[in-house]
Amino acid sequence: MPLTPRQADILAQARATGRVVVEDLAQGFAVTVQTIRRDLTEMCEAGVLDRIHGGAVLPSGVTNIGYEDRRRLNAEAKERIGVATARLIPNGASLFLNIGTTTEAVARALLSHANLMVVTNNMNVAQILAGNPSAEVILTGGSLRRADGGLVGDLAVQTIRQFKVDVAVIGASGIDGAGDLLDFDVQEVRVARAILDQARGSILVADQGKLSRAAPVRIASLTELDTWVTDAAPSASLASLCEDAGTEIRLAGE
Repeated sequence: MPLTPRQADILAQARATGRVVVEDLAQGFAVTVQTIRRDLTEMCEAGVLDRIHGGAVLPSGVTNIGYEDRRRLNAEAKERIGVATARLIPNGASLFLNIGTTTEAVARALLSHANLMVVTNNMNVAQILAGNPSAEVILTGGSLRRADGGLVGDLAVQTIRQFKVDVAVIGASGIDGAGDLLDFDVQEVRVARAILDQARGSILVADQGKLSRAAPVRIASLTELDTWVTDAAPSASLASLCEDAGTEIRLAGE
């Protein structure tokens, strides 16, 4: 559908933050909430956005959004998560980093760490950590996913299974109400599961925008992880789930 100038601005905000809120949009554009609701209804009917209570989010389902758009989603929160996660990783550690824009933020935050060994199926992570002269960086090999620089498939899994590292740092495309981590690509999920199997400890890096996104393939449960680094406190039900399982929740910036 052709977007009005206001709708185009709404879409840009959704791409920048992952979601938009009716009241905030009404105030920002100096229009009524009814006007914004009509805008969102039209955009959702056209498949540009998906409605949620009080606002809208970028569409999700069986197809992920573009990688550059993902990079822009909650970019500041991802950088804070990257810094907070890097503080949990000591010098001299061995670790896995998988595909994802938040794991790339972790890689940037690790540039000053000494004597790391990093195994990754993310070519972007490898390029970032090439700037750390004391880090040994190992790419898994595998089939190249050109859209995001990811390496997937049997070769990636086989390479990962040759290692036993201190910590796995993984991202996810979505987290549902039951605490399941979700992704869109079966091949990438196989790699993520191998990464978790071959690590002594595990950290999920995922901002709160992931709680409003659905994806069809299950990676694991929050209850299987040691730590979740995020940007805001989760719902009471997810917090209780993590507490019962012993999964620590760390809020970036605190």
